[in-house]
Amino acid sequence: MLNKWSVYLLGSLILFFVGALLFIIGSMYLIWDYVVFMDWEILSLNGCMITMTFLFDWMSLIFTGCVFIISSMVIYYSESYMSSDLDKVRFYFLVILFVMSMMMMIVSPNLMSILIGWDGLGLVSYCLVIYFQNYKSYSAGMLTILTNRIGDVAILLSIAWMLNFGSWHYIYYMGMWDFWEFYLVVLIILAGFTSSAQIPFSSWLPAAMAAPTPVSSLVHSSTLVTAGVYLLIRFSGMILHLDCSLVLCLSMMTMFMAGLGANFEFDLSKIIALSTLSHLGLMMSILFIGYPDLAFLHLLTHAFFKALLFLCAGLMIHCMSDSQDIRHMGMMINYLPFTCACFCVSNMSLCGLPFMSGFYSKDIILEMMMISGYNFFVFLIFFLSIGLTVSYTFRVIYYVLFYHVNVYGCQSYTEDSIMMKSMIILVIFSIVGGSLLSWLMFSAPPLVVLPMHLKLMPLFFIFLGGWLGYELSCSAPGEILLSSRFYFLSFFSGSMWFMPYFSTFMVYGNSFYLSKGYLSVMDGGWGVYLISKFLSFLGSLVSGSMNYYQFNNVKIFMLVFILIIIFSFI
Repeated sequence: MLNKWSVYLLGSLILFFVGALLFIIGSMYLIWDYVVFMDWEILSLNGCMITMTFLFDWMSLIFTGCVFIISSMVIYYSESYMSSDLDKVRFYFLVILFVMSMMMMIVSPNLMSILIGWDGLGLVSYCLVIYFQNYKSYSAGMLTILTNRIGDVAILLSIAWMLNFGSWHYIYYMGMWDFWEFYLVVLIILAGFTSSAQIPFSSWLPAAMAAPTPVSSLVHSSTLVTAGVYLLIRFSGMILHLDCSLVLCLSMMTMFMAGLGANFEFDLSKIIALSTLSHLGLMMSILFIGYPDLAFLHLLTHAFFKALLFLCAGLMIHCMSDSQDIRHMGMMINYLPFTCACFCVSNMSLCGLPFMSGFYSKDIILEMMMISGYNFFVFLIFFLSIGLTVSYTFRVIYYVLFYHVNVYGCQSYTEDSIMMKSMIILVIFSIVGGSLLSWLMFSAPPLVVLPMHLKLMPLFFIFLGGWLGYELSCSAPGEILLSSRFYFLSFFSGSMWFMPYFSTFMVYGNSFYLSKGYLSVMDGGWGVYLISKFLSFLGSLVSGSMNYYQFNNVKIFMLVFILIIIFSFI
């Protein structure tokens, strides 16, 4: 007899095999340079047609395959992670709905059907962020959905603006440029910035960590946050006609801000969320510099190692009785050897260590940035961000794996076989995925000729960042931490440059004062009597008068009779 909750196993198996098949088909399409454009007519009435259009090219198929493979591992992991939850079946169907919304967005060449997938992602992500139903989750869910609504409105406005063009299929307009398209591109960039949490919309991404860990793994690797990057990659044919200096600067600032903030954060899940934010800034930056294919390559390699990183962190937090503070952890390598090995693999890939998955995308991104002709500021921010990535990674490894034995000795949890199995395939992709995808996407190896010191610069910053991370976290007993000596700097950097304050009460604080003023003047003042209560007051006055006349009719008749006699004598 099947296990009662084996719906998780069934769903993960189906998703894995469908994802592997789509990945293989996408690879074949890439080799053959083949595209399938499917127009499905749902209804035709009096010459009006309702059609659904799908675009199956190498990009959409490979990305859908990767999303399905990662989702299958996350769903299998959830079977163990959510085993004691009463609503685990509801959680399973929400995750499936989330994945299907992402697939809908990926295969759509039409802004109308993209909106269906985009809104599905926003709505289901809200349901998943508030899943644990406490005040923190509600606040995080509200911040998430309201920020993403800005992107929804931008897509709705771009749909309205495309009435100037003749079709909502944006794929038709990629090769052309017209002054009309400037407004469309601005709206699409706004939508991409809200979904991918670029400055000034960055604060919702760490807040969305209130969701269960499997959901965070999906959101931060291959679904919600990557939807904005994917949309901009699709629109890159239009975007690159513009001067992208301003949006490039915002993306680089996001990358730098997130990398700096993660070095002063002690919440494990928030460190990984800021790491995602930093990599999203990297993808956006290289896209605006003019290399959308490299942004797509990093999007895929990042999805594998970031999903693995979240699954490892989720198991560690699970084993710490849901404590996320890295200062409570330490020497976990003695208790969770397999998980810590996977954690190290994903972290090394995240840093771009040579011959790991992240190296194949990060290295070529840095080299293409160096030959792109941008100024020294761009060059400096890119390399500082790479160094900061390695810095916070080594800091996390030091605290979690090698620090003193802290609270773990009080726990009695061990590794779970289901969770360990779900990590194996992601580990393989975190090691070989980058080389596999770069061989597939670039038929000839990209040859970038640079001087020796520039070629070695990425490696130099990787080792420099590792040393900085060790210095930031290492302290002798009784010594104060280096970051604590500069308290304001660490507070400013760790709070994402005060962006959560700007996004929350600094936005609605003044509007609350305004609404309070309106309430006291209009709702509790003259407005009540002059506007809202006037008709009811008039009606009650008239009806009261009529009532009086009807019930006192003899008196009234006598009074009227006397008045008539008096007036007649006068």
